[in-house]
Amino acid sequence: MFTLGCDRAHLYAHPERELTPEETNRYDEAITRRATGVPAQYITGHQEFWGLDLIVTPAVLIPRPETEHVIETVLEVISGGYVKQGQQQREGTAAPHFRVVDVGTGSGAIALALAKEFPTADICATDISAEALEVARANAARHELSSRIIFHQTDLLAGLPHGEFDFVVSNPPYVGEAEEDQVQLEVRKFEPRSAVFAGPTGLELIERLIQQAREALRPGGWLIFEISGTIADGVQRLLLDWSDVKITNDLQGIARVARARK
Repeated sequence: MFTLGCDRAHLYAHPERELTPEETNRYDEAITRRATGVPAQYITGHQEFWGLDLIVTPAVLIPRPETEHVIETVLEVISGGYVKQGQQQREGTAAPHFRVVDVGTGSGAIALALAKEFPTADICATDISAEALEVARANAARHELSSRIIFHQTDLLAGLPHGEFDFVVSNPPYVGEAEEDQVQLEVRKFEPRSAVFAGPTGLELIERLIQQAREALRPGGWLIFEISGTIADGVQRLLLDWSDVKITNDLQGIARVARARK
């Protein structure tokens, strides 16, 4: 529990416990901040993603359950036989060995989830924000995954080697400025604007990502990224010269993940 610094089981075991003046003040302060619209995750400093407890600050987008569909899509591609088509496995293990880069890693959610699922994968994570990378590195350290992920401060894939990655994955900014009034107030007001809005149409950054991913991927490599229903048709147009293009819906039936093969 955020205010008390203990879990629910502790409270059940100690029903007689009363708040100290300091705890009361902390609770009141948290309620006051929440009443102004500050997301609860920024108040507590934590958010769960793919079973991982992640530190979050106003420097990073709050990880959302919908983004877990990106991880599910990678798992689906792997289980569908992609690894058998040219990817080697490390000696002494049945786990697949591949290289993946998480573009715009923010809190590190996608990179950490993939590191958890694929213990032999080589993982890079990029972000243009130094502050975001500090949060991502802290999360990697908390989950003892620092040695598994190489972090780069760069714009998308700039400066990374060409033709070496098996997967480029991302939750890029994809909201158009014309849609701003439709975005929740607390998102517009408190989450990093550069992680939400991508230009007039919402496709501006994705178009650059697709171009750079083509250079970064090996032949047959996969680009997998989060989208919204608003831009799904535009994304498909941008991927016309890719193979095996597929848009996957989330649990609400909204287009959520695009995948394409080089």
